[in-house]
Amino acid sequence: MCCFLIGQYSAPLSKNISRFILRTVDIDTLTHTLEETACKIPWSPPLVNCILKRLWNHGPKALLFFNFLDFLSPRRYAHAASSFNHAIDIAARMRQYNAVWTLLSRMRSRNITPSPLTFAIILERFVSAGKPEKALRIFLSMHHRGCPQDLSSFNTFLDILCKSNRVEMASSLFRALGPRFRPDTVTYNIIANGWCLIKRTPVALRVMKDMVERGLTPTPVTYNILLKGYFRAGQLKEAWDFFLQMKRRGCELDVVTYTTVVHGFGVAGEVEKAQRVFDEMVGHGCLPSIATYNALIQVLCKKDNVENALVVFNDLLRKGYLPNSTTYNVLIRGLCHASEFDRAAEFMERMKGDDCEPNVQTFNVIIRYLCDAGEIERSLSVFAKMGNGVCCPPNLDTYNVLISALFVRKKPDDMLTAGKLLMEMMERGFVPRKFTYNRVLNGLLLTGNQALAKEILRAQSRPGHFPREIRL
Repeated sequence: MCCFLIGQYSAPLSKNISRFILRTVDIDTLTHTLEETACKIPWSPPLVNCILKRLWNHGPKALLFFNFLDFLSPRRYAHAASSFNHAIDIAARMRQYNAVWTLLSRMRSRNITPSPLTFAIILERFVSAGKPEKALRIFLSMHHRGCPQDLSSFNTFLDILCKSNRVEMASSLFRALGPRFRPDTVTYNIIANGWCLIKRTPVALRVMKDMVERGLTPTPVTYNILLKGYFRAGQLKEAWDFFLQMKRRGCELDVVTYTTVVHGFGVAGEVEKAQRVFDEMVGHGCLPSIATYNALIQVLCKKDNVENALVVFNDLLRKGYLPNSTTYNVLIRGLCHASEFDRAAEFMERMKGDDCEPNVQTFNVIIRYLCDAGEIERSLSVFAKMGNGVCCPPNLDTYNVLISALFVRKKPDDMLTAGKLLMEMMERGFVPRKFTYNRVLNGLLLTGNQALAKEILRAQSRPGHFPREIRL
């Protein structure tokens, strides 16, 4: 390990350490090697944070790495607040809530005060796990854990609730605690956006009117939220009228406004109108951002054809724009949708040349479309590249897509592969859905793979190895 770790700058160093950790199956070997090389590695919070991000989709190994460093001598290395936040996020994602509170206590014992960001991570994880009431209790008790609530943390919690489609709860909380925190424009924007997310634009409009009545001035963000809300609800006429009204009133039409309109009309199938708005934007001196190009490329891939999307892609390159991972991902999705898998693979390789590494979404797109095309073996081959530590590790969606595809064929060997995938995702700290868990177990039993079924059941019974949420 040390032969390629020492003397390199942070990015390759973090990549090499992450690869080694992911490839090392035996935990004792991993721990021993870390102990041997720890004194030779220039540990720093940026390096550790980079490694934790790379290990995010393998939670148990990420926490093992974090805990190993946490018990080093403080003279060698001491975790920063940002590293604790990464570890807390990973533990909460695996629903290891006892570990979350242990990490929080450890922060405070090292004189690191938990920040609003720390609690935002915890709150989001509890809400996404279907525990919004518990999240509310945590928010109300933040001050007991060293982080007083303020308007900013209140807004963050409301935003988390709204983005998880719990806007009714957010609105009730807004009414109950609003007088305590004195809501600002950001607060009202969050609530309005929440109603737009569930396609209730009339309620969002009432929120905006209430904001104005209380002496607060709507911002460009406010108008863009409502504009996007109309498109999301499929109210194209209302969206266009609102856009024209913004023009008449002299509202600032920024790049976000135009991007919203381009994407909104395009997704609705009105590609020509989307293109006209894009051209108008350029004509009015509002330079498109890479997000605008991404929106147009996505629209052309979905509603027109991928060749026209490639024309736009080449145009943005010619104008000096630097494509990002989203640009490539929407193009790769478009190529896969057209069954152009070889060309999609070429663009995946091209990403590396543009200093834009393929991410888990890139791989998931290709795997999903290969599965839909019945090319299970080829999708498993792509998946193997993710699992061997050469690139980004798979996430929960990767496993769910592959397991579902294997059940389409229902061959005995496919059930065995599905069982192994379930075991692997458990080892990586992912929480399978009860439906997936029972489906795989039943598939193994029906195809005579009782040995693996028993192994999965034994894994469930081992303390700390399998989430308590799963029960037969």
